[in-house]
Amino acid sequence: MFSRAFRVRSNTAIKGSDRRKLRADVAAAFPNLSADQLTEFIPNKEELNVIKIYSHKGEAVTVYTNNKNPILFEIERALYPTVYTLWLYPDLLPAFSTWPPVLQKLAGGADLMLPGVVVPSSGFPQVEQGTLCAVTLLGNRAPVAVGVATMSTAEMLAAGMKGKGFAVLHTYMDHLWEYGDKSYPPTLAPLVTGSAEKESTEDEEETEGTEPGSSSTDPLQHVDIGDLSLKEALVGKEELSENRAAETAQDASTEEAEDSRTPQEQMDALFNQCFFHALKCKVKKSELPLLTSTFLRSHMFSCCPAGQQLDIKKSSYKKFSKFLQCMQHQKILQVKELNKGVESIVEVDWKHPDVRAFAVPEGFASASSAQDSRSEEREQGYHAPEIIPLYGVSTKMIPLFQESGHKKGSILSSSEVRNIIINYVKANELVDETNKNFVKVNAILCDCLLDKSEQDEISSLKWDDLLSRCLERLQPLHQVTFYGQEPVVRKGNIEPIDITIAQRSSNKKVTIIKNLELYGLDPQCVANILQQKVQASATITPVPGTKDRVQVQIQGNQIHHLAKMLLEEYKLPRKYVQGLEKAPKLGRKK
Repeated sequence: MFSRAFRVRSNTAIKGSDRRKLRADVAAAFPNLSADQLTEFIPNKEELNVIKIYSHKGEAVTVYTNNKNPILFEIERALYPTVYTLWLYPDLLPAFSTWPPVLQKLAGGADLMLPGVVVPSSGFPQVEQGTLCAVTLLGNRAPVAVGVATMSTAEMLAAGMKGKGFAVLHTYMDHLWEYGDKSYPPTLAPLVTGSAEKESTEDEEETEGTEPGSSSTDPLQHVDIGDLSLKEALVGKEELSENRAAETAQDASTEEAEDSRTPQEQMDALFNQCFFHALKCKVKKSELPLLTSTFLRSHMFSCCPAGQQLDIKKSSYKKFSKFLQCMQHQKILQVKELNKGVESIVEVDWKHPDVRAFAVPEGFASASSAQDSRSEEREQGYHAPEIIPLYGVSTKMIPLFQESGHKKGSILSSSEVRNIIINYVKANELVDETNKNFVKVNAILCDCLLDKSEQDEISSLKWDDLLSRCLERLQPLHQVTFYGQEPVVRKGNIEPIDITIAQRSSNKKVTIIKNLELYGLDPQCVANILQQKVQASATITPVPGTKDRVQVQIQGNQIHHLAKMLLEEYKLPRKYVQGLEKAPKLGRKK
């Protein structure tokens, strides 16, 4: 319901009489609250507001806030708690647990399907259809979503845990959560009795001497350090101490011998360990933007402990992009798709509690020495793409290329086109016997390469003219290969980075740079770097006439600085940068 931005209609303070009525309504809706909790929840003197909003679907919703934090929302006279409320009273609603990667789907507006619900060893809470429920993540009792059960517990089990389980109304990370102070979920351990803890410890000791096939795979029977590391990646509170991170690293080195987690949980924990290790010790701010593939291969792989190997397919994420999205939701980093299929890490929060709390495992160099060892690689964060012009066989050129086994749409390089033409000329004996620099034009060459006005006048062509005419009549394409990415073939010729100088009011000049995205460059990062170098204001504006293209605009004629950055630092070929000739001429000093 709040996955998209809503519109606020009014925001007013609650009067004393309305406050008492709200307290009575809350007591009726949530009888589990004690009198003291009810007074704490709806206080007598603290600031309470009622906000009337319209959701993106046009639904009228009433939101109640306490000190500007949403605590309740009301739809058709039914009250629902927000995640801020459930973090204070986690047992207010019956709770169902799901896997951490599911959170990003719920925050995007998806409902919770039953295959994504974790079945605990103690069984589900008994609920009926329409019961208001909370959703938690495995290993943390703090709710992250509020939803309504679409079927009873008995019906869920009878359906084989298939189908929609809960209609989700509100989640952590949605726009209602953003309306508050944007705090993170607290760390609340699952409710485990003393006897259950003792049995879990005994079972853990017994599994050391049993066969792998006989060990329990129930994720809730062993909520160990791997689950906690997943939780840490998702919450990010200062209370996550360095001791826990140190235990994570120590357990990772011996997990093969004594870890009772499933292989998927172990791989999730390994990915989290290598991720935080790479951020803390390998990546520097000067390397950003950093291709996600480079981050995985050159940074995370080098942080993997000896004898272990990262394999995203064996994790619960399945794709590295989904793992990074999960980290992005926790405000640890920011990933942008600079172009289709090209993602880069553009920002990292090195002050994030999870990054600061991580302790480097024994056997690895310290953070400072690891960073020093990469000092020579600072400028390798960006690699200029490899661009190869290609040609597609058009309908008009099919007769010329069908003898070599090609058809319409076949993609060829310039050298392949040249070889095909040479072989065609030799196979049909079209080389002029009197002057081998010329090729005789037969009927096929005439139809494919000559205009109608030329067909009666030209009987032979020079080799260079023949090849250039052929390339001109083929469909232009180009292949772009970004560092660490698969090649991408696109239609047309690649547009160069276009630099222009525009005149503004009061005879002021601005430099405008377009098409940076085509070369794997983030316009915002380029603007920030330029702003620091030239100490001038830089902004990002949409390119007129386009929907999803932007341009960098910076005060003054800054072409000299741009040329140095693009050609010398980023190593882009000169032919792909247009407008450098407009640099200001340097006058003589008097």
